[in-house]
Amino acid sequence: MGRRMRELPAGTVSMLFSDIEGSTLLLTRLGPSYVEVLANHRRILRGVWAATDGTEVGTEGDSFFVVFPTATDALEAAAEGQRRLADHHWPGGERLRVRMGVHTGSPGLHDGDYWGMDVHRAARISSSAHGGQVVISAATGDLAELPDGVSLRDLGTHHLKDIHEPERLYQLTVAGLQEDFPPLRTLGTPTSLPATATPLLGRDSDLARLTEMLCTPDNRLVTLTGPGGSGKTRLAISAAAQLKTSFPDGVYFVPLAAEVSEDVMWTSIAEVLDLGARERTPAGLMNHLARHALLLVLDNLEQLEGAAKVVAQILEAAPRVAVIATSRRPLGLIAERQHPVTPLTLPDDLTLAAAQSSGAAQLFVQRAQAVQPGFTLTTDNVDDVVAICRRLDGLPLAIELCATRVRLLSPKALLDRIDQSLDIVSPSSVTPERQRTLRDTIAWSYHLLSPVRRRVFRQLAVFSGGADLDAVATVACTPQEDPLDIVAELIDASLVTMSEGPDGGPRIALLETIGQYADDELRAVGEAEAAHGAHAAYYATVAEKLLAMREESTHVTALELAETELDNFRAALGWAVTPSGKGTGNLATGLRLCAALGWVWWLGGYFSEGRRWHELVVARAGAEQSRDLVACLRGLGNLLSIQGETARAEELATRSLKMAEALDDHTGIALALSLLGTVQLQLGDLESARDTLGEALDRLRLLDDKRQLARVLGHLGGVEEELGRFDRAETMMMESRELYEDIGDVHESTVQGQNLAYLLVVADRLDGASELAAGLVDTVVKLGSPSLVMAFSNTVMNILIRQGHPARAAHLFGAEEAMRDRLEMPNPYLEEELGEALELIDGVMSREDWESHRLQGRQERVEDLLARFPSNPR
Repeated sequence: MGRRMRELPAGTVSMLFSDIEGSTLLLTRLGPSYVEVLANHRRILRGVWAATDGTEVGTEGDSFFVVFPTATDALEAAAEGQRRLADHHWPGGERLRVRMGVHTGSPGLHDGDYWGMDVHRAARISSSAHGGQVVISAATGDLAELPDGVSLRDLGTHHLKDIHEPERLYQLTVAGLQEDFPPLRTLGTPTSLPATATPLLGRDSDLARLTEMLCTPDNRLVTLTGPGGSGKTRLAISAAAQLKTSFPDGVYFVPLAAEVSEDVMWTSIAEVLDLGARERTPAGLMNHLARHALLLVLDNLEQLEGAAKVVAQILEAAPRVAVIATSRRPLGLIAERQHPVTPLTLPDDLTLAAAQSSGAAQLFVQRAQAVQPGFTLTTDNVDDVVAICRRLDGLPLAIELCATRVRLLSPKALLDRIDQSLDIVSPSSVTPERQRTLRDTIAWSYHLLSPVRRRVFRQLAVFSGGADLDAVATVACTPQEDPLDIVAELIDASLVTMSEGPDGGPRIALLETIGQYADDELRAVGEAEAAHGAHAAYYATVAEKLLAMREESTHVTALELAETELDNFRAALGWAVTPSGKGTGNLATGLRLCAALGWVWWLGGYFSEGRRWHELVVARAGAEQSRDLVACLRGLGNLLSIQGETARAEELATRSLKMAEALDDHTGIALALSLLGTVQLQLGDLESARDTLGEALDRLRLLDDKRQLARVLGHLGGVEEELGRFDRAETMMMESRELYEDIGDVHESTVQGQNLAYLLVVADRLDGASELAAGLVDTVVKLGSPSLVMAFSNTVMNILIRQGHPARAAHLFGAEEAMRDRLEMPNPYLEEELGEALELIDGVMSREDWESHRLQGRQERVEDLLARFPSNPR
């Protein structure tokens, strides 16, 4: 039963929760004596609460909930309570271990009790502690004056159960009492390090040096350099795993071997950090990083032009972010500390003891046992194993490839085969010696394959970011060949890796170094052009199928699948726009890809990248005419209109329309008219927009294209709204929404719902607008479409300001502005919207207060603010 000692304090208070750790086991050991223990526990702590101005809010069993008027009082109570509990003599020589948690906040008061997230946070902090430990929040630590003999130990940032935002926690350390405890019972620090199947061997000194360097505040960039296959990635992952507790906001592994441009590098980092589409720009990513203390592992930078520039910008913008980079060459930055990754240690002599202590020999044995569990290092085979490791220069990848053949050959036979294969040296005079050895090791495994397997292995070089079995079968195999059997053999030869794809099926990939070897072989035998053509054609077909899937149903599943293949789409587009192919095959495939992927760049938030690909393909096409080019021009115009370049968008829409008319492309004509009318609406040419969209509507009704018909109806509704014909606008928007609902497109039906909500605001039907918007909030936030989120936030802002909540409206106004800045999507109506808002708050809120709330809103997420609508903040 809880009890009240006096009036509960209100406002900002410090809440202490405590309970006995292992109370059930203690009861089992003490039996009836436990009642005495519990009584003394309560007496001691209640005496402390009374002496430190604590108000006992509740007591259940062995737990307390006590509230203090100041953080200093709460910490004094916690420290004194632990001292008295430690000094007391308990029955049977037991030690009573009480855990405590303290958090300072402003909980609500209702019916004689506290409520709200601050109460839950305090309870979660207490449950994270161990017996005898006092854990406090940063809010408490910032406000308290520490009692004598008490200090704080920073425990880093932690995620508490059922609480979204991370919490920085501290331990209250009391002189003379236990200071060291196990890690807190929290959900842990976020990481994205790949799991490693085997322990790291022979790298203890490397790990020690790396962790020492990165724990020094001045060393924020360490680059692991060395040849391909030397184990840079594996070492970087292991070092990052040991540094988790040093970076409270987590450690993140960013694989970049498939990337070749600065733009994609920014996007890849943002995706690993699980940022939304709105933060995939450099400005958005740096804004996120600037607020966090984390470690980035940027893997394989040598092929990335502009990688050094990206890393430099991150280090400058985010002072609490550190970077481990892996690259075959240094980045060349002033802040860079290099750590050469040399080959594994080789035995000094041929003795068994020397071999067993060698990292190279240990790795050989470990990998050999993976395929032949009974394999061991013996006096009979040690000479051959040591010779193999020396012949391979101690390079980890070479050793791993070789050791797997123990299943087929003895170490002595392996040594003989290596000697024969390694006679072939790279013809390049600038190739590092160790890379020549690694190349020969891969060549040896390659030549053990049958001619058919070799051909398929070479063809796999054209994939980027992996491929599913259908892609392998179409691009790399003949119709008579079973791709699964061939892939299984390549996996056994350690030449490819396999992981689970998003659909649960296998996804095949090449390690970076092996992929480079496969690409060299592909070029050497003259198959590269045909293979890249087959790859690009296949992914053009995939893109077209995904477009059809998106047109036939909701876009969500199709977008997820499209994003899985983004690296392959990028590789195909890169090949298509390179004017090195024969004839027009490259251009035709590029046009197909461009025509089919426009929606991916738009809905996925890849605005700048999509625009760049469209511009490259359109420029390559020149004056040629085709239906795919009509779609490319339209897609580019759409992306430009989103980014506020309406004049260019109008020019491209007109060009697309004229070309569609010349080709008698009825669908292309209708869609070009739709885009042109939309741009005219943005430009304020309402009469032209109405006429253009009306013609598009007539054509689409004849084509029976419900999706595009719904889109044009929505745009026409916008025109009628601007003309003040609200009834006609509502009719069109409702018809548009109903069509999308019939199709099953949740995204577009939500878009029309939000447009309708805004119309109701303009029509001064505020109750209807508020009710409709409230029903859309969850769907809008869940969909995460940047353009939809921003449009909806403007609608909600208008509702709030008219309902008498100008501060909340100003926060949303500022948050939307900041979101547009991050996405590089300027608002052409900014001055108009700001002027209207200021007019509406006249007499209710000063312009100075509006600007203050607007600036505060720029530091908040639109989605978080929307989630609070329509309720008032507590």
